[in-house]
Amino acid sequence: MSTVTAERRGPVRTLGLLSVILGLVFIVAGAVTWGLVSSNLAAERITVAEDASSFAGQTVNSPWTAWSQADIIQHHALKASGGKTYAELDREDPVRDTMMTASFLRASLFTSVVSFGVALFAVGVGVLSLIVGWALMLLGRRPVAVAPAVAPAATTV
Repeated sequence: MSTVTAERRGPVRTLGLLSVILGLVFIVAGAVTWGLVSSNLAAERITVAEDASSFAGQTVNSPWTAWSQADIIQHHALKASGGKTYAELDREDPVRDTMMTASFLRASLFTSVVSFGVALFAVGVGVLSLIVGWALMLLGRRPVAVAPAVAPAATTV
């Protein structure tokens, strides 16, 4: 029985190369997004409150510092309102404006946390795409052994 060897270069290597390129694009896009969100947060010069449970006194420029600052804002707002949320306060209560501002600030900080998450997800997808592309390119370089088809043996009854 003879074996025929064939090279599989075309589509598999092309797909691998496209996957590697896409992976690099995702990694760069995620890193740039992380950097932009971080630098824009730092430009606001927000400092985590001294009584925060973590990162006290640090500049808000990461998802962890943003989360910590949002958490302490909620703590301070609830303390100011006697434990009531914005919706629970009377419309004429002057503390209601404080609660509304606290809610807006927290929403903005949580939006930055989500942005950091999306950036990290893009980097992760990029790394995965890079690995898959690299594997496909390796597979595309290897020769594939193909055996000729053998006719099935005739059966007698």
